[in-house]
Amino acid sequence: MARQQAITIGRIDYANAWPIFHYAEERLPAERYTIIQRVPSALNEAFHRGEIDITSMSSFAYAQYSDDYLLLPDLSVSARARVNSILLITNRPMDQVLNGTIALTATSATSVNLLKIIMSLYFKGNPDYITMEPALDLMLEQADAALLIGDSAIKASWESAGMTVIDLGQLWREWTGHGMTFAVVAVRRSAAAKRPLEVAEVWRALVASKRKSLSNLNPLIEKGCKLIGGDESYWRRYFQELHYDFGPEEQEGLSLYFKYANQLGLLKHSVNMHFFEDQMTALQVNE
Repeated sequence: MARQQAITIGRIDYANAWPIFHYAEERLPAERYTIIQRVPSALNEAFHRGEIDITSMSSFAYAQYSDDYLLLPDLSVSARARVNSILLITNRPMDQVLNGTIALTATSATSVNLLKIIMSLYFKGNPDYITMEPALDLMLEQADAALLIGDSAIKASWESAGMTVIDLGQLWREWTGHGMTFAVVAVRRSAAAKRPLEVAEVWRALVASKRKSLSNLNPLIEKGCKLIGGDESYWRRYFQELHYDFGPEEQEGLSLYFKYANQLGLLKHSVNMHFFEDQMTALQVNE
């Protein structure tokens, strides 16, 4: 009997997703599961092309093709207020930014479209947008403000003395009263139908990794200091201010984001979230 091809799993290559994946490989044998690590935009494209079975992905990219995907329960990268790594940075007056030019990175559709929603509906602005490599100095040479995300935003926040730094997670909370979900974990419907046992095993491994990571942040803090910089106090606060569940509160905030994106024509359709459910008794999680 021919051996089945390994399940492929996409891993967002940012610190904010570390807790979900840090311990997952311990539970996912390499001969049966292959983990691919990329920035969100690259994972989104590979997932849509059918090259990846399960992936962490930007929330907006999930919404674009939500009929083809199922969400894995209890997993997200969310913030109830400050996110610390989705930042609009400027050294110009905000009235100039609102009708000027904003430089964007091309690595995450969720953050780019969150900015467009905030600019249009909250600030009532109408800026132009250009896409550039994530380098703060170069971006501000060509634009009035720069949107940086992920590890680039973290580093830029340490170099932005004297500038205006707007945390989009914090602003979204102040405006809407909701938290914001920046990334979710999804499985292709076809993979869930053909290989539900393995999908359930991946889900259990990711949930277990999340719980183990959050029960002791020290390994992630040490990793952040070593790979990105900063100190222990920064990274402890960073991981404590992020949330990795995907319960009713997170879903409500994300639904509002999808509604606004659809209202502005950023999304072509409304979104109903559907979840992968493990219904087999033999696969129930052992708590």
